[in-house]
Amino acid sequence: MTAAPLGPKAVVTRYVEAVRDGDLDVVRDSFAVDATWDYPGNLPISGVWKGRDSIVGDFLGGMGGRLKPGAPLVIALTNIVADGEQVVAEWTSDGTTAAGAAYRNRCLGVFVVRDGRIASVREYADTHHVAEVLFPGPAAGA
Repeated sequence: MTAAPLGPKAVVTRYVEAVRDGDLDVVRDSFAVDATWDYPGNLPISGVWKGRDSIVGDFLGGMGGRLKPGAPLVIALTNIVADGEQVVAEWTSDGTTAAGAAYRNRCLGVFVVRDGRIASVREYADTHHVAEVLFPGPAAGA
């Protein structure tokens, strides 16, 4: 017997916990093949990321090189509200950049979940902090 797919709130909770735990298989499995992720601002990572491979490999995976190797990125889910296929999740991200600066951000994502997978995300974060800490200098685009 096949288990019923997770509901939208459980899918997003599972995804955020997988990011927190570094479980790349679950992170990858959380997204629909044609998912999109819209990141705000005028940063090198800003824009709409299209497709699971691009989201997981390029957008999320690309951020790892900006953090101190071996230092944990502490993710904490602080609030989650769901209505149908739409889920609004708030989380904190705390870590150390490759340059040794403290990275502390509060983020909010509006997720759409269909058929047990994340179909789209619109993220809101302190892009000024991201620019200053993760993309200092001319590359920040600020």
